[in-house]
Amino acid sequence: MGNDLAAFAKENGVKYFMISYTDLFGGQRAKLVPAQAIGDMQKDGAGFAGFATWLDLTPAHPDMLAVPDPDSVIQLPWKRDVAWVAANCIMDDKEVEQAPRNTLRRLIAEAATDGMHVKTGVEAEFFLISPDGSVISDKYDTASKPCYDQQAVMRRYDVIAEICDHMLALGWSPYQNDHEDANGQFEMNWAFDDVLATADKHSFFKFMVKSVAEKHGLRATFMPKPFQGLTGNGCHAHISVWDKAGKVNVFADNAMELGLSAKGKNFLGGIMKHASALAAITNPTVNSYKRINAPRTISGATWAPNTVTWTGNNRTHMVRVPGPGRFELRLPDGAANPYLLQAVIIAAGLDGIRSKADPGKRYDIDMYQNGHTVKGAPKLPLNLLDALREYDKDKSLKAALGEEFSSAYLKLKHQEWNSYASHFTQWERDHTLDI
Repeated sequence: MGNDLAAFAKENGVKYFMISYTDLFGGQRAKLVPAQAIGDMQKDGAGFAGFATWLDLTPAHPDMLAVPDPDSVIQLPWKRDVAWVAANCIMDDKEVEQAPRNTLRRLIAEAATDGMHVKTGVEAEFFLISPDGSVISDKYDTASKPCYDQQAVMRRYDVIAEICDHMLALGWSPYQNDHEDANGQFEMNWAFDDVLATADKHSFFKFMVKSVAEKHGLRATFMPKPFQGLTGNGCHAHISVWDKAGKVNVFADNAMELGLSAKGKNFLGGIMKHASALAAITNPTVNSYKRINAPRTISGATWAPNTVTWTGNNRTHMVRVPGPGRFELRLPDGAANPYLLQAVIIAAGLDGIRSKADPGKRYDIDMYQNGHTVKGAPKLPLNLLDALREYDKDKSLKAALGEEFSSAYLKLKHQEWNSYASHFTQWERDHTLDI
């Protein structure tokens, strides 16, 4: 791709660039910049009023400049005259520390000082729904166990195949697409990558899925639990750590339990140690806790954890080790910020390695059937407020993610919780009107 966006535009017929950044709530913000102006923007950044998005800034702050990272540029496969490029936020010639991509980049650099190169993959689930969001888009998708439904996935072939064709053209190496466990729900998988590349791809994937769905007269949602009684949208993360050159998987050791090295188990220990606090990042909305604390769904299982446990190749736990050299964190949901999700994984894992954290006892039971027999394992937070309180108490995790970021995130998320708590609902009338 090179480092010159103006040259990229000329070579690829690009007329406009979307200079994009992601705010604390996962909102994607962009300015549409003509290619003729991209040279100056690449140097100085596009100007934004930070207060106008979900960042802890005021109208009195100076312009926030979003400086595009040319290594992230992606030409829109469905609109070839536009290219998307992720940006790093700057103010007064300094990085905005609370900005999610900056937070992740800082933790990547910290891991590199310890000789660690983190690689991840994500499984981003989504629903295809009606434009008004009230129902799933396929009225024939009604099976009680719809996972992998052959007819249902083919009824949405035009949407799914178009998205997969785009990923193939972008060189992401997509390898499978399926109808998921809820009616109207889908998952599309592509190859794991360096952690920053995965975060950028995850961010772009959400934009692409929504755009293609709209093109077909539908709406895509990554909302954690959009429909009562149906399985929610997870965003499982597969994690491995490699040597400084990114060539040798330091999590892999066939002589160890489940093929996970001592360093891998320590990293996992950090995830387990900080699980209740990191839920504030991996499960960042009020609605998130309708997924991880849900009753049994129509299909028979939520496929989401509610207890801090780990296992081998067993999908009923918070973490599973499906094979040598990696593990899967099943806690995150579709609302997770693509950059903060990766940042908190690195922060917790680094602490685990440095403190030689023990992940605790491995359980191989069916947690959905026999979870009540597990004694001593922490329960995950019951709601967003509990998660925010756990995060606020976790001094080492807050410090690892950065005090400025943590302060801003907690402030805005508490405001969100207070807005929810003060919202008057029909439930209150139904349960209290005749008291």
